[in-house]
Amino acid sequence: MTNRQHKIGSGFGAWSTAEEVLAGIDLTGRTAVVTGGYSGLGLEVVRAFAGAGARVLVPARRPDAARPALREVPRAEVRPLDLTDQADVRRFAERVVADGAAIDVVVANAGVMACPETRVGPGWEAHFALHLGHHALVNHLRPAFAPGGARVVALSSSGHFLSGMRWDDVHFRDGYDGWLAYAQAKTAAALFAVHLDRLGGPAGVRAYAVHPGSILTPLQRHVPVAQQSALGWITEDGTPPAGFKTPAQGAATAAWAATSPLLDDLGGVYCQDCDVAEPATTDDMLVGGVKPWAVDPAEAARLWALSAELTGVDAFS
Repeated sequence: MTNRQHKIGSGFGAWSTAEEVLAGIDLTGRTAVVTGGYSGLGLEVVRAFAGAGARVLVPARRPDAARPALREVPRAEVRPLDLTDQADVRRFAERVVADGAAIDVVVANAGVMACPETRVGPGWEAHFALHLGHHALVNHLRPAFAPGGARVVALSSSGHFLSGMRWDDVHFRDGYDGWLAYAQAKTAAALFAVHLDRLGGPAGVRAYAVHPGSILTPLQRHVPVAQQSALGWITEDGTPPAGFKTPAQGAATAAWAATSPLLDDLGGVYCQDCDVAEPATTDDMLVGGVKPWAVDPAEAARLWALSAELTGVDAFS
């Protein structure tokens, strides 16, 4: 898989915006689903898709917060959904399928970062539970995917540098570490795209993982300001440092992966800065690239099997 991790020359870069990468792309008549689409990067993806003519379904755990955020966005529809509740995921997907909408794009954007230890469902750790929610959502939505195929974009990050899959304790029952839980979830997002593309590619379902870059959004709400400052995420006056992207720039790689014709025959890859990423040659997360454990086909197949077992859904194998 790593031999596919080479730039392809998209014509865009780190500072391109989601609107810029969609310039000239007409999404009229297309339908997208964007989880976490009412704040941060997700909101920018929704705005860009809608601006290009798409209808966008926005699942929201807090619909009352989502509706005001999307009030000015045309063709954006808020649908209640708690991704950490497997029964709710199934009901949401069943309603979408029953509506008869043909889904062209799913952006698995919702996530948390280093949150306090949180258990959901049968004791699942919250970061990993969101991965399982996205696994179930995409599988349950499979009957609604457009006949010509669809694209699934999973939000990963260079946070995956900190941990591969912790197979002996994916739910951190032997001791919780919020940063390692976040890192494992970002590795899981990348591996999810690898195996989904292998299974779905022959039917036109292509999948991609993306690193959006360094951006300050509500994702960092669980990280104390003092720690953000120590990490170099904010300057003395509380603003992002040089090298950080705006949310619109951070959303660009997801928008590009969801729509670029350059990727028609290339799936299962990890992308950053609106291009396919190179293999990581350092541990510098600001430089980025992708570590081998995040694109390993055997690891991806193992994660898919575990996710299917835990959620009880596997529509692609």
